[in-house]
Amino acid sequence: MLAPLAAVLLFLAAIVSAFGYLRLEEMDREQEAVKRDVEYAQQRVRLRLLERQEQMMRIARDISNKEVDEDDFVGRAESMVSQYPELLAVTWIDARRRIKASYGAPSLSSNQQREAGAVLRAGETESTYSLARDLQQPVYSQPAAGGDGTGLLQLHIPLTEQGRFAGVILGEYSIDGLLRYGVPAEVSAKYAVALLDGKSRTLAGSSVPARNPATQLLPWAAQPNEYEVPVSPVGNGLIIRAQAYRTSLGVIGSGLFWLVGALSAMTAWMLIGNWRHTRRRMQAQQALVAETNFRRAMENSMLTGMRALDMQGRITYVNAAFCQMTGWGEAELVGRTPPFPYWPEADREQLRARLDDELHGRTTPGGFQVRVKRKDGGLFDARLYVSPLVDAKGHQTGWMTSMTDITEPNRIRDQLSASYERFTTVLEALDASVSVAPLGSEELLFANKLYRLWFGVQTAGHLQMVAQAGVPEHPRNGESLDEVDSFVGLPTGALTAAQSENAEIFVPELGKWLEVRSRYLNWVDGRLAQMVIATDITPRRHAEEQSAAQAERAQSASRLITMGEMASSVAHELNQPLTAINNYCNGLVSRIKGKQINEEDLLAALDKTARQAQRAGQIIQRIRSFVKRSEPNRTLSDVTLMVNEAVELAEIELRRRNVRLSHYVAARLPSLMVDPILIEQVLVNLLKNAAESIEHARRPAARRSVELRVIPKQVDELPVVEFSVLDSGAGLAPEVMERLYEAFFSTKVEGMGIGLNLCRTIVESHQGRMQAENIYNGTDVAGCRFSFWIPVFGAANSIANKDAGVTI
Repeated sequence: MLAPLAAVLLFLAAIVSAFGYLRLEEMDREQEAVKRDVEYAQQRVRLRLLERQEQMMRIARDISNKEVDEDDFVGRAESMVSQYPELLAVTWIDARRRIKASYGAPSLSSNQQREAGAVLRAGETESTYSLARDLQQPVYSQPAAGGDGTGLLQLHIPLTEQGRFAGVILGEYSIDGLLRYGVPAEVSAKYAVALLDGKSRTLAGSSVPARNPATQLLPWAAQPNEYEVPVSPVGNGLIIRAQAYRTSLGVIGSGLFWLVGALSAMTAWMLIGNWRHTRRRMQAQQALVAETNFRRAMENSMLTGMRALDMQGRITYVNAAFCQMTGWGEAELVGRTPPFPYWPEADREQLRARLDDELHGRTTPGGFQVRVKRKDGGLFDARLYVSPLVDAKGHQTGWMTSMTDITEPNRIRDQLSASYERFTTVLEALDASVSVAPLGSEELLFANKLYRLWFGVQTAGHLQMVAQAGVPEHPRNGESLDEVDSFVGLPTGALTAAQSENAEIFVPELGKWLEVRSRYLNWVDGRLAQMVIATDITPRRHAEEQSAAQAERAQSASRLITMGEMASSVAHELNQPLTAINNYCNGLVSRIKGKQINEEDLLAALDKTARQAQRAGQIIQRIRSFVKRSEPNRTLSDVTLMVNEAVELAEIELRRRNVRLSHYVAARLPSLMVDPILIEQVLVNLLKNAAESIEHARRPAARRSVELRVIPKQVDELPVVEFSVLDSGAGLAPEVMERLYEAFFSTKVEGMGIGLNLCRTIVESHQGRMQAENIYNGTDVAGCRFSFWIPVFGAANSIANKDAGVTI
């Protein structure tokens, strides 16, 4: 197969080599012709330049011999310019670079004409002029572009006078004229002739256009033959170049080459096509073998048993999985007719009826379950799926059956059923109502026994509990979901993983208090549902209400006890304004009887009497407000006002015990959400205890002082307001510190032991904390410090959530 192709390729190579050799020979001959013609043209240009040079040298000798003056010079120059068109101008320049005489061709522009008497401009032909003066021989300048864009060539011929340099004869040639009149016409007709400077820039003439770079790699796309040589009188500054025009057709014009190439290409194409066709057939055969092996390996590795029956019910095929399930080999099953050996004896009639249904096309799309007997006598459950077996032409040739062992799934399903029954039994026995309903639907997915007892089998009870708990099951009209559900916008996974929401509600229909807990979950069918668990907390609510009433009575009793203990102090405090009023009244009566008072003194005395009466009224009103029993009322309260009220009450007792009270309240404290009467009660208790501690310690007058400080503070990065009472008493003993807040424990003989216990209860009911500590001066106890803090409004909610497990 490859030998003819190799022969064709060798033949093509020989043809290409022959044509290539002939083409190279032709190119060599053309190159030699170009070289010969360029040398001839160069000689013609050289001779023309030498002739003009010889004529100007004769003029120079005549000038040196003083045989020619300016007028004769102009006449002879005019004759040369007229006779030789390539000569543009002849100029006589003396040793001082002054133009003595000049003649230019009429074709020169006015600015190119040189006038007699003018001085040659600096830089103009200066280097060539200096070289001719130094060498004392004719010198050609480097070709340069003229004013009108034409190239110029200058010839400087030195003049001597008695052996000294006397100037130059400047001849200026048109390079285009040299090319036009110096190059033979037969050379210009055959080649593109151009004159170049030393940097290969074109001064005159034309060039063969460059070929497309994309065709440079073609065998006939060689560059045109060219040859260049410097013009000898001028040197390397003027180069003549000739490029041959392409006249021969070369390889393209060879019909024989293309005919042989086309026939060889067709032969090669046919051979390659035959080879590719054979290769594709081999690849298809290998792919078919691989596909067959893959399908057989796939069938043998399947866990599903496959069985094929013909139209008469005879087994025609079984795979390895079917044989492994039944324990029977392929040779033992293929060709068998009913009853098959894997049919259990007890089910043969049923299985024969099933087989008749299969053969008549009465199949179940979802399959059917049967028992199958293994070769060792064991039984297992299987599910069979039957479908028609259709060949490549679309004709049914039998029935294909797939068999799956479902013994393990059946066992798992039985276990799940038993587990579900146990789980349902537990939910039915719960003492809490459990209900599940999907979002946006009134369908009740699940309800246990207690829910059915309370609300029946409708979703009304579920929706009522959800609505009363403040987490509606779906948004109301005109209300966005963000306003009613804190979980809206979260992914479903985040909803089901979120903590449950708790609320306590009262259901009038049941007459019960219920603690409702709700959370989201994914139901078994994938829908997002809401589960509500409701627990009857009516007994607990009754107990809490009784406990709150008892606490309120205890607080009121504590305030009455405090005022009872301060009765003598209050009486003393009231005695002062009452005595002053009595004195003012007696004095007024005496002076009025004696007619010794004027109206102004009378009004002043009455004003003082009124202020004392107002003072007594304020003391009584403050005591009445303090001891009056009222419902707890938490409002945003001003700290400074609360402290001032408590200090006014406590100062009565502290003055009686000769104790100084100083207090400091920080500026711009935030308001607190508290019951101001209860907080005043705590402050009065602590200040009274501090005064009693100082009196029992028998401190001297200089050390009988109590300090109250109220400052802002940070506790666990939350803003709070701290109240602290510092005394200079004897402090607290360790055994007293341990039982400080214990109910009915007191160190005072007449004490009841409920003051500090109630104080701590009041503080903790406001989400605050209370503590006590001794103040030391070295190793000696110098007093005691009681302090408590109340969270600022807004931070109290965070602390309440953190301490949700603490019940006061």
